[in-house]
Amino acid sequence: MSVKRNALGKGLSALLENANTDITNSKTKLEGEGKVVGAIANIEIAQIETNPFQPRTQFDEDALNELAGSIKEHGIIQPITVRKLGYDKFQLISGERRFRASQIAGLTSVPAYIRIANDQAMLEMALVENIQREQLDAIEVAISYKRLIDECDLTQEQLSQKVSKQRSTITNYLRLLKLPVEIQLALRNGDLTMGHARALINIEDEDKQLDIYNQIVLNDLSVRDVEDLVRGVKTEITKTSSGKSAKKENDKAELSFEQKQVVEDLRAVFNTKVMINRDAKGKGKITIPFKSDNDLKRILDLLDA
Repeated sequence: MSVKRNALGKGLSALLENANTDITNSKTKLEGEGKVVGAIANIEIAQIETNPFQPRTQFDEDALNELAGSIKEHGIIQPITVRKLGYDKFQLISGERRFRASQIAGLTSVPAYIRIANDQAMLEMALVENIQREQLDAIEVAISYKRLIDECDLTQEQLSQKVSKQRSTITNYLRLLKLPVEIQLALRNGDLTMGHARALINIEDEDKQLDIYNQIVLNDLSVRDVEDLVRGVKTEITKTSSGKSAKKENDKAELSFEQKQVVEDLRAVFNTKVMINRDAKGKGKITIPFKSDNDLKRILDLLDA
């Protein structure tokens, strides 16, 4: 007697309760059709509706057109997966990029595996399939993880096993959903990296998170720069010799609009990432980085001009 493996991350077959849920594994005739279904069935695109549980909400048009061109030339290499709803009606479980690209390519039918699955199994299939196979942005991955936990009643430990990820990885993604909306949108649009976001997560104050995010955008800060800023914001309370609590005076104050404009002007003049850092008392410094001795000489010549 074989033992069913509880591992969603190992493929769609791990989600199926038994072989009878896969019509393609039996010699069953589809309703309204006069042929016996083999391993794969060709289904009319008009008979397929998209998956309401699809976690991906954005599709790259250029990538879809490229895939459509490949499908025109070579056909669909990997069939999509659908579930049967009723007479001549199917619902997409996985493979929405292939399905959309097939429509762009002008196909009228597509090869598909036909499954019978309840809504929860379908949700798990769609979410796990996309997490494992698609280049989702970090927020889409985080939302998918949260839906698997909330809607499929999974613990983080169970989820980590199902998607073959460390629990700490799951936790880091879920924490992204606590960031301000502006920062989440920047992640989705590719204006912010996961490294930047993970550094910002360590700040509890939303205003300070947004302040540093604005500095990232304005000054094109690296992840290391952001980590340094975060450490400055999270200044430890130290004890003075008199026993009174005092903050280290390295908290960095937000630049005014005029000061931000000065930064932009200096960056244009020196053609490098100029930074201005100041504290709450108005003290600060201007940093002009250089990449080599020749670059330093170029900057010094501009200063002397």
